[in-house]
Amino acid sequence: MVVLRIRNAHKRKYALICLCIAGFIMYRYLGMPAGGQRMSRKVGLSANSSQFTLEEEPFRILGGSIHYFRVPRAYWRDRLMKMKACGINTLTTYVPWSLHQPERGVFNFHTQLDLVAYINLAAELGLWVILRPGPYISSELDLGGLPSWLLRDGSMRLRTTYPSFTQAVNTYFDKLIPKVVPLQFKKGGPIIAVQVENAYGSFAKDESYMLFIKEALQSRGISELLFTSDNHNTLKSGGVDGAIRSVKLQKLNHRDIQDLSAIQPNSPTMVMDYWTGWYDVWGNLHHVLPPEDMVSTVREMLRRGMSVNLYMFHGGSSFGFLSGALADPSYKALVPSYDYDAPLSEAGEYTQKYHLLRDLLSRFNRGESFLDMPALRYREAYEPAIMYQHLSLWDALSFTEGPFKSSKPVNMENLPVNNKNGQSYGYTLYETTITSGGLLKSGDNVRDRALVFVDRSYIGLFKRQSLELAVPDGKERRTLSLLVENCGRVHQGRDLDKQHKGDRQTIRSSLLFLLLNHSSTQWIVYKPILICVIAGLVGDILLNNIPLQDFTIYSLDMKPSFIDSLYQAPWKTLPETPSFPGFFMGRLFAYGYPSDTFVKLPGWEKGVVFVNGLNLGRYWSIGPQQTLYLPGPFLNSGINQVIVFEEQEADYKVQFEDMPDLGMAADIQ
Repeated sequence: MVVLRIRNAHKRKYALICLCIAGFIMYRYLGMPAGGQRMSRKVGLSANSSQFTLEEEPFRILGGSIHYFRVPRAYWRDRLMKMKACGINTLTTYVPWSLHQPERGVFNFHTQLDLVAYINLAAELGLWVILRPGPYISSELDLGGLPSWLLRDGSMRLRTTYPSFTQAVNTYFDKLIPKVVPLQFKKGGPIIAVQVENAYGSFAKDESYMLFIKEALQSRGISELLFTSDNHNTLKSGGVDGAIRSVKLQKLNHRDIQDLSAIQPNSPTMVMDYWTGWYDVWGNLHHVLPPEDMVSTVREMLRRGMSVNLYMFHGGSSFGFLSGALADPSYKALVPSYDYDAPLSEAGEYTQKYHLLRDLLSRFNRGESFLDMPALRYREAYEPAIMYQHLSLWDALSFTEGPFKSSKPVNMENLPVNNKNGQSYGYTLYETTITSGGLLKSGDNVRDRALVFVDRSYIGLFKRQSLELAVPDGKERRTLSLLVENCGRVHQGRDLDKQHKGDRQTIRSSLLFLLLNHSSTQWIVYKPILICVIAGLVGDILLNNIPLQDFTIYSLDMKPSFIDSLYQAPWKTLPETPSFPGFFMGRLFAYGYPSDTFVKLPGWEKGVVFVNGLNLGRYWSIGPQQTLYLPGPFLNSGINQVIVFEEQEADYKVQFEDMPDLGMAADIQ
């Protein structure tokens, strides 16, 4: 209760007016009375035979997807205000399990991952929210957003009612769902609907699974309208009773809507994912959707009375090693940019799509005035960072967690690192001793790419498609090294849980290794291992048809703590012919208030860029992406440390541009 103790009558009147205005704003945008507690509402989002209603009033969902984990927190407000100014009324966001629970028993809902703050910000700006908590979200993330430590169970059946998986989901939801329950519409918050899992129709390996997820949400207090979301040809197998089915599409085919209406005849039509663009993979072109195609499709949806969510409205960036991969028809890893050819670019710039869409929605809303478009931020082409110090990979190994000894190769997930949760991302170095040359065979056991060395001299490359490599002759004892990179686990499709029987002796050796390195035997199982999505070496490497043995293994996940520790490493002045792989250090000078910029590395081959210890993502000369987005909030005023891990070739300077280069564009087919 607020008590006014103001003697002057005019001041009392002015204060009372201000209080009333504040009360209205808190009710309208936060669902809260002036006293600070949210007001409950009786009727949330509902679906009748022809339309959605909110508080029993007709309501059209005009949604846009922006993921908090792909946008620097300092820019959340800017991106949401730009979306609001375009005429969008609903924010949709996925929730990545892998980021919120990086290890068993360890949860992170702070700073960049403060979901509650993000949802409250949406409410403050007058946006409703559709929450998509998974547990599987796809979203082109490594393993579809599922944590890699799940794969330590060799019998794991992802996205099923397999007990080990459901137990993990329950533990995660016990932490996540209570945080969002108070933010639901009926409790005065902005969440008007929640999606049950994601695109399960394309997986559909367990008839009981979707019911389990639905009940897991509702038993923890989710009471708003539920949705499922699938492609038109998998709608039936992806739904669950009690949830509205919605469709994913890019072209508005009459058949797609017919399929949805046939399965769900008495409900309004919701396109939960209208794809405004597409993602990119290494070695391909940059996908774009012509602005006219996007706007004409949205216009037709509105004409038909449909609700729609634009995926993406603003894509942002998959910083670090978050990007996933495709398995069909062959393995292809995704680039770190998630620009998605969306209405707002990766760096939050207005595109032609934005302007056309804003004009369309303005006319659809009969000239209703929108927020003014927020001003764009200045971008800077900084002076190049000259690399002046070098650290070979071999000199950095003492700063890793380990090393570990094993008679056979051990995949990343089963390494006893990160509090026995295994290695999620990055590189792993496997070293053993050989006494002869000959033919080295990977047996398709490299996941996903390996540089091969003899006595630290590069001899060749293993990929999923390359199976043999010649080792130079030599009878003396030499060290054979394989630097294996997880380029991104498969993020979608039935390959996400593909089983492979493998070699029984390899499995037994891996289990013996686990037994020797764990305090319990909970993972000891003689069953098929998940070989499609596990990373590192997943089986034997043969030299002259004889399996290599007695490995020393180094985990190089390149987390911020590891990069920070390298400042204590024995860096050397950059020599004329530095060794590869290696780390290169330089400085970026940003005077005044730091601006956004784009990192460009012509003359470099393949590696990872770190600025002030933050992983911006991979670069690769094969493209299409040629620049990495570096947001201004990641920079300090003054000196900024730039570290580049390069696998094979370097130009010794890093350039900074004021424009992105995502590669040669091609229309989406």
